[in-house]
Amino acid sequence: MKILIVKLGSIGDLVHTLPAVAAIRRQVPEAEISWVVENRAAEVLRDNPAINNLIEADTKAWRRWPMSGETLTAPRRQFHQLRASSFDLAIDFQGLLKSALMSRFSGARRRFGFARRSLREPASRILGHRPIDVPLDAHIIVKNISLAAGALGLEMDTDPSTFEFPLGTKPADQREAQVAAGTQPFAILNPGGGWPTKLWSPERFGRLADALWTDFGLRSLVSFGPGEKGLADRVIANTGSGQAQAVSLSLKGFYELAKLAEVYIGGDTGPTHLAVAARTPIVGLFGPTEWWRNGSPFPGDVCVERNDIGCRTNCHRRSCNKWICMDIEVARVLAAVGQRLRDSGSLKARLTVA
Repeated sequence: MKILIVKLGSIGDLVHTLPAVAAIRRQVPEAEISWVVENRAAEVLRDNPAINNLIEADTKAWRRWPMSGETLTAPRRQFHQLRASSFDLAIDFQGLLKSALMSRFSGARRRFGFARRSLREPASRILGHRPIDVPLDAHIIVKNISLAAGALGLEMDTDPSTFEFPLGTKPADQREAQVAAGTQPFAILNPGGGWPTKLWSPERFGRLADALWTDFGLRSLVSFGPGEKGLADRVIANTGSGQAQAVSLSLKGFYELAKLAEVYIGGDTGPTHLAVAARTPIVGLFGPTEWWRNGSPFPGDVCVERNDIGCRTNCHRRSCNKWICMDIEVARVLAAVGQRLRDSGSLKARLTVA
């Protein structure tokens, strides 16, 4: 059986789809699994042991079609690659018009996607897939596994203890992580995020880094991605302990680094989801999005959030004139870190937390 997975991006979206693909691989081991993904997010899926073929797409090129005949070359090549594979089945985990178009152009005999009430862009339903109902009030990983199970007509376990996140890392990724980690216990602080409304202040991250050193003897590695160096520098500028360092790694290098960390603190962003996949102890800082849907599915991981305000229901605002949901005090976050360290059995936590 030839199966096409359609999940184009972002990094968090891809990580949240990995357990469903791993479940497909376990239950249909003979399947040939292909995955179509945006080329700018493809790094996290390269060399993936659960995938036979990775098809990289550039949907931004579609928007340039009217400008020049040359801009048609890449989309034509992508659609030709899809058509040539003779897929038996396509599963659209994205729920967007562009992902539905990919599924449609694949020529797959059967195409499945979320039922209308679960689609991110309900208009994508006009491109004609077989709808699968999934639980509404459930973690996105559970929804993805439920979609895969419905498409294949199989029973799949949605217990978090069974979740697998296959990521194809190499010794070079591990070496990159070991160089960044050094020899002392450390926490990862990630101040970045795709939306301004998801950000906790770098000043508070700086004060948290000092408290992590004072209370738990943990150095802080302040991770940053493209375009985020200024944010990391502001965190470092707001520390006084000298025990915080800005680091920037490849996606898979960061994943290996997260495996070595005592704890990770960050918002709803790609590195957080990679840290979840690495099974790092997590303290999430969530504002306009939902921990129960996008955060860690694992017991023990915790979220610090504002539940005392009335404007967070179905918020998802990328800009806000209030911006109070991320107004979270350092003391609350530090207490959550202490609790998470105790629950994870950290030696440092047992020695230093009353």
